[in-house]
Amino acid sequence: MRATRRALLAGAGAGLVAGRQAFARGGDTLALALNGAWRQGGYAFGRTAPGALIFVDGEALTTASAAGLFVIGFDRDAGASARIEARAGGRSARRTLDIAPFAFPSTRVDGLPPATVEPSDPALLDRIQRELALKTEAFASRIDADDFRDGFIWPLDAYRVSSAWGAQRILNGTPARPHYGVDLAAPQGSVIRAPADGRIVFVRPDMHFEGGLTLIDHGQGLITGYLHQSRLDVELGRRVRRGDPLGRVGMTGRATGPHLCWRMKWRDRNLDPSLMVGAQAPNALA
Repeated sequence: MRATRRALLAGAGAGLVAGRQAFARGGDTLALALNGAWRQGGYAFGRTAPGALIFVDGEALTTASAAGLFVIGFDRDAGASARIEARAGGRSARRTLDIAPFAFPSTRVDGLPPATVEPSDPALLDRIQRELALKTEAFASRIDADDFRDGFIWPLDAYRVSSAWGAQRILNGTPARPHYGVDLAAPQGSVIRAPADGRIVFVRPDMHFEGGLTLIDHGQGLITGYLHQSRLDVELGRRVRRGDPLGRVGMTGRATGPHLCWRMKWRDRNLDPSLMVGAQAPNALA
């Protein structure tokens, strides 16, 4: 069943800041344009001087691409504001963004195998730690690119949003960490497609929690994840283009039915990937 408008809006959430831009320039001031979804779990796309160093709340976190583009993410529990500053060649530009709060839902998932909720077997715990180390290494990828610049498409042609991003999870009756993915229910074997250009930085078929897992770096540490796949159709290091097949929907790992869990991280911040669907980085400076 093709996604309904209601499902799309549910996935995208509220609080988008569409088309909002801030410009600053002068003798000692860089040009700076920003747009995005300035809310918890959201993001900002920016354009400034090529190679400019980008600070967030006083901390240097990323560098603008050769085209002057950069991305910044706001975690699920982000505070009420974020100070963005670009510096290059003795010049700078600053902007403080108001970050809107968001009321995240609570969801229950029952019937999961106990070992996927509260694992206790020493061998399994050791496996989980090894897999965590592998994922941590992949999430540390910092490819110098701006493949996020044209925004994203949905990774499935037809789906139902079965769990919204950021929901507080209750697994088998036990409160767990928030769900940092958008769950897209779809028939087993549905084709998963790359929602934007990027490079494959992780691909494994048998992760304990995630099952078949693929990670794509879209540049500057913006990484998307595709969980519970029944088949993986890409290899490590491959360059993918928007629309390329990544694999097939399954129910491997911690899952009770066939679906794709779609995730996004920017450095150590968890973001809602659906907010970038249809977005586009600023295309010009004033």
